[in-house]
Amino acid sequence: MHFHVITILPEFFDSPLSCGLLGKAVEKGIVKTSLIFLRQFTDDRHSTVDDRPYGGGPGMVMMADPLYRALSSVPGNCRKILLTPKGRPFDHRTAKRLSRQSDIALVCGRYEGIDARIEALFDFEQISAGDFVLNGGEAAALCVMESVSRFLPGFMGKNESVGEESFSRGLLEYPHFTRPEQFRGIDVPEVLLSGHHGRIARWRKERSLEKTLRIRPDLLDEAALNREDIHFLRRLDRVRPARNLYLALIHHPVLNKTGEEGATSLTNLDIHDIARVCETFGLGGYFICTPLEDQQILARRLITHWTEGAGGKGNPDRAAALSNIRISDSLEGAVALVEEQAGTRPIIAATSARGPGDATWGQVRRLLDKEPVLVVLGTGYGLSPRIIAMADITLRPVCYLNPFNHLSVRSAASILVDRIVGDYN
Repeated sequence: MHFHVITILPEFFDSPLSCGLLGKAVEKGIVKTSLIFLRQFTDDRHSTVDDRPYGGGPGMVMMADPLYRALSSVPGNCRKILLTPKGRPFDHRTAKRLSRQSDIALVCGRYEGIDARIEALFDFEQISAGDFVLNGGEAAALCVMESVSRFLPGFMGKNESVGEESFSRGLLEYPHFTRPEQFRGIDVPEVLLSGHHGRIARWRKERSLEKTLRIRPDLLDEAALNREDIHFLRRLDRVRPARNLYLALIHHPVLNKTGEEGATSLTNLDIHDIARVCETFGLGGYFICTPLEDQQILARRLITHWTEGAGGKGNPDRAAALSNIRISDSLEGAVALVEEQAGTRPIIAATSARGPGDATWGQVRRLLDKEPVLVVLGTGYGLSPRIIAMADITLRPVCYLNPFNHLSVRSAASILVDRIVGDYN
């Protein structure tokens, strides 16, 4: 593996490339490096590599000509990588893929970035070290070099070390212990002293699952999990943020197809399907809001059939889902019920397909760690402006980039809940 590093700070790499496993790999010839000093590809006496941006604005931009010359000096088969905050986040899978290359050119961006014409002239893979900004791409380049090199034969002391590490199997790594058996009152777990390889393997897998669920649950979405793993995850005692999320389905006031305020009738599908969504994701509750007495009676009759009557005896899962429904005559009533249950007034999040919204699903997810949120869904042709005016925030539409954004309310509810509190979030 040969890394060709284009940088204005070649000295940045001196120490990392001369110590540790990376330094040993360089000594053995497993890894080769060429530090390409960008200023050597300039013609002026100041070795200028940056200039002011066209169109104005703060900062400086790396000039096209020096970069073009430097990139033209590397082998033609080089995989060209631009280290930039706008690139895709670097991960384990990318490192493994890049380890199959023979030559990699790493362009360390600086200042406000590089002249965009260089991106048009060369086929770059743009990579970011993460969702943060560094002074330049040098630190990110070192991350790439070290991570990619670990996959090369002979780099690690034991080949199995690469397979046992965090992310290699889609999970965070289990905790490690070494001598002594007791340190400041804390013992090494008994199972690790047992010599029982099966028990040790299962303990390590469970600790990996536990840590991943607690710290990086998003990784579970692509991790290979067997039936035993899933049962273990279900048994873990944890407070789900979803318990702070509530849904309210408004039947009045809502809009009709002419844009006038009115009321809509209950539908059996909305009652059942949204209740099942709430139970599946573990929400705090589901409120059906209608001021019409006959509709309230109908709703209670349907719910009672499944929770107390013959329906529940034949289908206990449906009974569990519908047991979390509460009837209210208004949104204000639903807010009061949530406050009674949660101990504090919820943030009201309206939904609408008619505007851009002012809150993302991720923002709502973060709110749930501290306070309850009541997501308000409209029937008919959407919530009345009066309801939206009561909201603290308005959620972004489900398909905000598509002008056709007309889903049934139960479909919208399923998608919104999954995006806010889905297991991979």
